[in-house]
Amino acid sequence: MPLPVERILKSILVLRGEKVLLDADLAALYGVETKVLLQAVRRNIERFPDDFMFQLTLDEWSCLRSQFVTSSSWGGRRTAPYAFTEQGVAMLSSVLHSDRAIAVNIQIVRAFVQLKRMLATHEDLARKIESLERKYDAQFRGVFDAIRELMTPHENPKKQPIGFKVKKQP
Repeated sequence: MPLPVERILKSILVLRGEKVLLDADLAALYGVETKVLLQAVRRNIERFPDDFMFQLTLDEWSCLRSQFVTSSSWGGRRTAPYAFTEQGVAMLSSVLHSDRAIAVNIQIVRAFVQLKRMLATHEDLARKIESLERKYDAQFRGVFDAIRELMTPHENPKKQPIGFKVKKQP
């Protein structure tokens, strides 16, 4: 029962400059309650340093809630969620031992790899476009300078008036 990679990719967020998955999204993917996932993490907290997992600040959580329009304070969670980096997700495989957890972890790792490939492709494309812009900007600068030169009126000091002179009759 492999999960579609697209479903996982939609759950990946960028927080504090890191690509992360939130605890609730991971729990849904693993098919467990969020509190069960977090209990397993707490029992093995030494495996999750700050660069593997961190809890969102109240400001970050508030911003996320406003973006996703979550439930009011009467429902839903009462504490800020935890965010797991790619390394933290990999470490989850060592604390969650079900067959589903193993299959989901494989799919999540594949999703992170696919995301890295997509970002690398976009970076390469951006570099190529920038290079082309620099190259053609210099070439077109000469063309635009020539056009401006042609458009600038030149004053000719010996300019003769156009037309005929009419001789006065005596």
